Amino acid sequence: MHRPLSTPRTPRQPSPAGAVPGWTAAAALAATLALSGCMTVVNQGQVGVRDTFGAQSATVSQPGFKMFLWPIWDITKVSVRTTNLRVRLSLPSKEGLTIASTVAILYRVVPEKVPQVLQELGENYERRFVLPVFRSALADVTARFAAKDMHSGKRSEIEEAVRATMNQRIKGRGFVIEAVLMKSISLPSGLARSIEDRMRAEQRARQMVYVLQRERQEAERRLVEAKGIRDANLVLSAGLTPAVLRYKAIQALSKLANSPNAKLVITGSNRPLGLGPVQALQMMAPPKQ
Repeated sequence: MHRPLSTPRTPRQPSPAGAVPGWTAAAALAATLALSGCMTVVNQGQVGVRDTFGAQSATVSQPGFKMFLWPIWDITKVSVRTTNLRVRLSLPSKEGLTIASTVAILYRVVPEKVPQVLQELGENYERRFVLPVFRSALADVTARFAAKDMHSGKRSEIEEAVRATMNQRIKGRGFVIEAVLMKSISLPSGLARSIEDRMRAEQRARQMVYVLQRERQEAERRLVEAKGIRDANLVLSAGLTPAVLRYKAIQALSKLANSPNAKLVITGSNRPLGLGPVQALQMMAPPKQ
């Protein structure tokens, strides 16, 4: 009796050396690309512009993870946040003086205009375009104002005029000027002293005006008071009839009689006169020869 023969099993072929699953291969490829510089991240506040063989795209890439294949294509990242550009300048004034000042400009790049900015100005657009326009607009505006105006309330007017002038000159170029701030103003020493002297003189003049106004009010108060006293005396004199005077004299004699001091009372008249001791002795004394 013969035993059935079993089907021979195909022996498992060993895996080739270095073979890895598919997901592991993808991860390895991503790591290789990252290490080789073919990955980048566009951060918040930035936009990216793809450059393919020197030709820039007309659209921008929003923040996030980006891949590129250098040197076939590359990604240029540009900040679209508000930038504070601070400059130390010598500004001309209306009188022809030179005023040292520190001025700051707050500006930003319009995200949709970034490809145009890179194409026309390049990545160094701040030094190549924004700063020269800023210097020119600031000098043109300050030349219309006196030096003392930069230390007065007209400073805000100067700042707004510079901002409007810059926005007019860079219109359509992809920039927005948000504000111009004059941080510090250093006037010539002689001019600074003259401005201080003028301010002190104006302060003394205002103080004198206050003193004169106060004295005028005091004079008016005294005049009103004198008129009141005069009117009161007129009313009082109109009411002093002989009967009233006689009644007042009786009241005075009644009070005098209740006084413990010695006194002399001369009667025989409609208005009795009460005299104290000293006055009575003087009347009784013989006249001097």
